[in-house]
Amino acid sequence: MAEVGRAVVHDRGALLPGGFWAAVAVWLERPQVANKRLCGVRLEARRSAVLPGTEAGGPRPSAGPEQEEPAAAGCGSEERPGPGERSSEAGGPRPSAGPEQEEPAAAGCGSEERPGPRERSSEGGSGPRPSAGPEQEEPAAAGCGSEERPGPGERSSEGGSGPRPSAGPEEPQGRRQQGESKREAAAACLLAGAPGQRGKAGGGEGAIPASDLDSLWDDFSRSLVGDNREMLGFLTGSGSGLQPEAQRELDVVLRTVIPKRSPHCPLAAPRREIVVRDILNGTVTFLPLQEDDKGNLKVETDNVYQIQLSHSEEEWFMSVSIFCPERWHSDGIVYPKPTWLGQELLAKLARWSVESKRSGFKSTLSLIPILKYSQAYQDLKEKYRDMVKVWPEVTDPEKFVYEDVAIATYLLVLWEEERAARGVTAKQSFVDLGCGNGLLVHILNSEGHPGRGIDVRRRKIWNMYGPHTCLEEAAITPSDKTLFPDVDWLIGNHSDELTPWIPVIAARSSYHCRFFVLPCCFFDFVGRYCRRQSEKTQYRGYLDFIREVGSACGFHVEEDCLRIPSTKRVCLIGSSRTYPPAAEAAVDEQRTQYVLSRRGCPGGPPVEGPAPAPPRVVAGNVDHCPSGHSDGHRALDGEAEGRWLPGFHPREKVERVRNCAALPREFIDHVVLQVANLLLGAKQSSQRSCHSGSLKTWNRGESLSLAEVASELDRETLQRLKRECGGLQTLLRNSHQVFQVRNGRVHIRDWREEKLQKDTQPEAKRRAFSEAFKTRLCWFFVHHPDGCALPADCCPFAHGPGELRPPPSTKRKKQLL
Repeated sequence: MAEVGRAVVHDRGALLPGGFWAAVAVWLERPQVANKRLCGVRLEARRSAVLPGTEAGGPRPSAGPEQEEPAAAGCGSEERPGPGERSSEAGGPRPSAGPEQEEPAAAGCGSEERPGPRERSSEGGSGPRPSAGPEQEEPAAAGCGSEERPGPGERSSEGGSGPRPSAGPEEPQGRRQQGESKREAAAACLLAGAPGQRGKAGGGEGAIPASDLDSLWDDFSRSLVGDNREMLGFLTGSGSGLQPEAQRELDVVLRTVIPKRSPHCPLAAPRREIVVRDILNGTVTFLPLQEDDKGNLKVETDNVYQIQLSHSEEEWFMSVSIFCPERWHSDGIVYPKPTWLGQELLAKLARWSVESKRSGFKSTLSLIPILKYSQAYQDLKEKYRDMVKVWPEVTDPEKFVYEDVAIATYLLVLWEEERAARGVTAKQSFVDLGCGNGLLVHILNSEGHPGRGIDVRRRKIWNMYGPHTCLEEAAITPSDKTLFPDVDWLIGNHSDELTPWIPVIAARSSYHCRFFVLPCCFFDFVGRYCRRQSEKTQYRGYLDFIREVGSACGFHVEEDCLRIPSTKRVCLIGSSRTYPPAAEAAVDEQRTQYVLSRRGCPGGPPVEGPAPAPPRVVAGNVDHCPSGHSDGHRALDGEAEGRWLPGFHPREKVERVRNCAALPREFIDHVVLQVANLLLGAKQSSQRSCHSGSLKTWNRGESLSLAEVASELDRETLQRLKRECGGLQTLLRNSHQVFQVRNGRVHIRDWREEKLQKDTQPEAKRRAFSEAFKTRLCWFFVHHPDGCALPADCCPFAHGPGELRPPPSTKRKKQLL
């Protein structure tokens, strides 16, 4: 046996040993958070088990520094490293995981393909990333771009925050016995309450019966007291050749580790292993399984490793040990190099162990089979990857293409599982409300699902899809005229103001209509959504609101986290009802009352008037467009009758630009000159060497806060800027040549410093900079009292009209026929 890594864990928040078991739970249930080359795991079976104890000439101390014992011979013949007794405290249920984004991949042989949807944390997973964020640093979601820490920081139950181990042998015997009793009780609670004990399986595609785990463990246990005593010593931390003293109760899990499919590792196959958690001993051991020629599984000793928490002299230690280092075979995927285990993995586990921030999110891809998703995603990614090359929109093609491929994969797998559960073969129909670029609709149509997408504004990319992709340009106002009784699923993928309405529309369309929403921007039924609970992030609060809407509409609402490159990747699914069909009328009355109750919520104006009548299905609204795209713009609304809530307004067909770019040039130039004069008012000069060789002071001005600058502008100017997104700050940032805005303060830009930083910029940015060289007049040459700080041949802007160059021509993207 060899220890490949050891780390001191600074437990300032008194979170150990509970935090250790929380971190172990992440590595057990969501290893893709740490190892980016994994897709995830499938927990197949779980049981309580017993292990023969060992005796080393007397009982081992119950607390305090551990006395070193003789090591087992053979593969385990090395002395077991590390002082300190294994922590024994535990207790509580297993943790619920949150979305995460992935972290750096495990080291090993072979290169790794960049994950399709570019999970930032995000390998998501159950987290983070993500990223754990599943994933980064981890996903989550506070506000528009901030993220709440996911699963790895969650406090697991397998430990809780119970009493710390006693200080050492000098502690009174009664207190030691009391602490030992608490540890034993906590372990018993954990083992007794663990889900999937003997006879229970985790299920999933390709899952083996739980009875196989019983048989595997029974055979393995018999070998431990026979010819495999070195392994017994490794599991228990004692020497080999010792006589059994007492049976040890353990938590045993059978799991399948699923690697990502990649062109670099085409032969990577799922690997099964048994994970043994010894709560009283503070260890978790991973035992790989090998299948013989007859298909029988048995424990192999080549790649056995153990993670241990120990305590000594008021310090906590975490270590990783390998049973037989000379027989360790690294594939760079499921079994990385020992150095990665002892450094990268150990560092992550140590960090997660002492993080107290909890996650309010579920595991990534928790509602579908991960292996099936991984295979389908790689197939679709390969099939639609050329879309990146011909993307005509101004948005990032890689992000949007791979994100929609991942969402489509999720829906295809979810729907395949639904058909299997219902015993049907016909593929589900759908309508995507607010379909945007329409790529999700295009993929689902191409994969055989009948459906269409509706959006208020036509996109350029719609022309590339062909007639089999059904897209319509129309505005939708929730009313009697916007029901879809012949559709199986309604989809809301970043559907903005329609997001809270989609469960309502689905519930009223038909009893068998289901919904899938992926919320992003925060809208109520009318107007913006305002958070109601300060202890939650705005994102978590909005997800709870949409879940509340779904429940009020009579759906069993489930939550899952997608594996996409976005901080907003939690989806809500309503696939079944909470009431029988006969109760539809009564439940719809409750829906109506709930929607009306939101009229007085902050963010939506109160609306007077009687309650709208129950919806009536209008047959003309559910036609599928048979001939491809609908060219005419029409309104699917209820202006005349049947509108469910007055005050709702769909977004405008033509999106107004509000980033100050549409403001008159004369107004922008006036504000820029006014702010520059404010900054140059205080003489804060610096010497520069002009091109003639003489020294001259150049006025860099002072820095002012945005509030100080705003206080000097007239009211009419401020009112005009407030109507733009970002207001004054956006205008100043857009005037990149003149200003720098850092930490809320405005500075005059000194291009001498920019010149020094130019060599450190990425190649693409330097290329774009060179293409724009001398295509605009230098503001400082024209307006600054001291002129430009740079000589004409060094300044990227033209010193006078004679130096101006024509701007580079815009490169047109190829169109896909």
